Amino acid sequence: MSDYHLHLHPHGRDFEWPPHGEYPDGLIESYVDVAAGRGAFELGFTEHLYRTDEGLAVLGRFWEDEPNPELRRHCELMVANDSGLSLARYVEAISAAKERGLPVKLGLEVDFFADSIDAVMELLAPIPFDFLIGSVHWIGGWSLDSSSVSHEFERRGIDQAWEEYFELVEDLARRGVVDVLAHVDVCKKLGFRPISEPIHLYQKVVDAAAASGMAVEVSSQGIRMPVGEAYPSPRFLAMFQQASVPITFASDAHRPADSAFAFGELQALARQAGYTSYLRYTARRPETVLLT
Repeated sequence: MSDYHLHLHPHGRDFEWPPHGEYPDGLIESYVDVAAGRGAFELGFTEHLYRTDEGLAVLGRFWEDEPNPELRRHCELMVANDSGLSLARYVEAISAAKERGLPVKLGLEVDFFADSIDAVMELLAPIPFDFLIGSVHWIGGWSLDSSSVSHEFERRGIDQAWEEYFELVEDLARRGVVDVLAHVDVCKKLGFRPISEPIHLYQKVVDAAAASGMAVEVSSQGIRMPVGEAYPSPRFLAMFQQASVPITFASDAHRPADSAFAFGELQALARQAGYTSYLRYTARRPETVLLT
């Protein structure tokens, strides 16, 4: 199997290893070793675009139009604490790991904002990525998967929040500018869910992904979170399968110990949904691999 969603730096700066923005000897190897022990023999690294100086220069101060001052300030502080990485150094680190013979792929998590996505793709075009994943983490200046501002679900209303989130995911899926939709129902991460699954919202995203030729990741991150469920939900995943939308596998690890986390469970979920294969990528070209 392949793990196609990994980060080399935890969020924030309160960590001794690795130093913020550094790629010390043994860092990438530690992810590879843990994943191999769990049956994943290829790793695709996907640093956040917004955490890089180059990416943030294009995204701009996207939180400034947020009308809620609390959400605006939280977002500004979060970005300040997370940013400062170098896209160029990240690319160099993964490329060097490839040259050392490590089974790694160069990816990026493209944080989606409709107003800047065209400029973002211009920035990324010259870089030899193997694959790009796309995600939605913000509705305006609200970081909807941050526990620090989770009360916004109650203020806004869970149904309304989900509708706003899925509208953005549908937009991303329809554009088809990246290869894979990441943690497609991350809005459930903290346990704020509608009374019943919003099938009508799911269907719009499924249809958009099928039309644009995108894949969707099956991610174990949600299993580690309060919701206690993989992304996407079993029903949502089955809808993707019925529409012939291919899959990748993902841990969304931010430390070596979480590489290929619960991949046996992910494989079982994929099979239950009807999948018999998954994708891996080279130079943004997909290759189908049979599930074993």
